[in-house]
Amino acid sequence: MPYLENPYIDIIIVLSKVKHMPRQPAKTSKFKRILLKLSGEVLQSKKSGLSIDPEVLVGFARQIKRVRETGVEIAIVVGGGNIFRGHIGETRGIDRNTGDYMGMLATVINSLAIQDALEKENVDTRVQTAIEMRQIAEPFILRRAVRHLSKGRVVIFGGGTGNPYFSTDTAAALRASEIDADAVLKATKVDGVYTADPVKHPSAKRYEKLTYQEAIEKQLKIMDAAAFALCMENRIPIVVFDFFKAGNLEKVVAGEPIGTVISDEGGPHGVS
Repeated sequence: MPYLENPYIDIIIVLSKVKHMPRQPAKTSKFKRILLKLSGEVLQSKKSGLSIDPEVLVGFARQIKRVRETGVEIAIVVGGGNIFRGHIGETRGIDRNTGDYMGMLATVINSLAIQDALEKENVDTRVQTAIEMRQIAEPFILRRAVRHLSKGRVVIFGGGTGNPYFSTDTAAALRASEIDADAVLKATKVDGVYTADPVKHPSAKRYEKLTYQEAIEKQLKIMDAAAFALCMENRIPIVVFDFFKAGNLEKVVAGEPIGTVISDEGGPHGVS
């Protein structure tokens, strides 16, 4: 069955102001709808050097499936750095615009890989792309994405924002704002945000909480300024956590104090 029942109606809908469908809270979760941000590098194999490691994908898919079974609606944005980065191409003679579009295509490759892994775990999934590729994915249409989420499907947004000079972190913040997500969960290889690189500086301390403004002023390399600005404007908290530790995603969604929370809440911010 084609995914566009009536393309003319879809065009009219996306031009109108979207009023999101009401959602029932998940029984064991703090959040009803999340945007999970994955870097492309987390898909790489540490052993073989493959850009996309099938074993890593299986682990990701099973974590996401367990969270989805709690009733949480899940959207995903994945980077493309495991395949190509636009700014690195620029240093080697590739035009920045061209390089960024190449990076966007890399995110679509990663999105399809994640979709395949999820569907093998019997998780209903849709990929939507900012750049139309109708043979392999739906074009990004906000109302359609929200409907997929409300029906329990995991939605993967590929192609970044569809524009050069914007990172996939900004794409994640943008999509989270558009779908009215309760939080952006930034999946990393470390267990939060530190005062310095914990690998190079073993004495570095981990922040338990930060405000958006503090994260910007401290120039913490978590997300770019545009992404922070979007989350700050729309009051979407960001949780930075170790995605590789078994059970962490479920704990974050359940509201356990995992990683670092970046929000608009003031007051003291613990450093552990």
